[in-house]
Amino acid sequence: MKNIKLIVEYDGTNYCGWQRQRNNSTVQQTIEEAINEITGEQVKLIGCSRTDSGVHAKMYVCNFSTNSTIPPDKMGIVINHRLPEDIVILNSEEVDSSFHSRYCSKGKMYSYTILNRSERAAIGRNYAYQYSRNIDIEAMRKASVYFLGKHDFSAFKSTGSSVKDNIRTIMQIKVEKDGDYIKIYVAGDGFLYNMVRIIVGTLLLVGEKKISPHYIEEIIESKDRNKAGKVVPARGLCLEKVFY
Repeated sequence: MKNIKLIVEYDGTNYCGWQRQRNNSTVQQTIEEAINEITGEQVKLIGCSRTDSGVHAKMYVCNFSTNSTIPPDKMGIVINHRLPEDIVILNSEEVDSSFHSRYCSKGKMYSYTILNRSERAAIGRNYAYQYSRNIDIEAMRKASVYFLGKHDFSAFKSTGSSVKDNIRTIMQIKVEKDGDYIKIYVAGDGFLYNMVRIIVGTLLLVGEKKISPHYIEEIIESKDRNKAGKVVPARGLCLEKVFY
């Protein structure tokens, strides 16, 4: 039995996230069905994380067990012939049987893209959140520093999660601007449900000068979800990297 690791890129616009669901189309289900077609096996993909409906990924990692005789380094090429255009296997390889895409992960980096102008986007509209209000980028950068380090991020978690430990470590956070686009990168050892999207929503409050940069520290310490910003739309979020 081989343990095959896949690196996947996907546009999440047309999917209800990664994880297989009973009555909705998901990325996991789509890839599993493609693998089943070529191997004749009912495989179950192990994913590095759950991504919500509409979220994208440049480097999603998953793995599965198979008895297929297809060479591991060719497996991705063969699977791609069975996949729709919005999902592609970038790399496939055989890994040690102990490798687990989720449990072996040391952390992840996400990006969130904001289109900061009054006109909506025609090109790239599924990959950015249009936000027309004036934003103070420097204030957002000052505020972002308070997220760094190990904290209880209870204030930045949506309800609906069964996770009991809300302690996470943010290793890096950057706020970049390129023309009308603002891109926020967040890297951490793990993330709570909607955590990155709430961080971005809170930074936007700072950018609009509704709260001061140092107020982030008070929000974190309060552990009160009501003090943080809203959950920004999923379409601006992208899984950039998974660290092992």
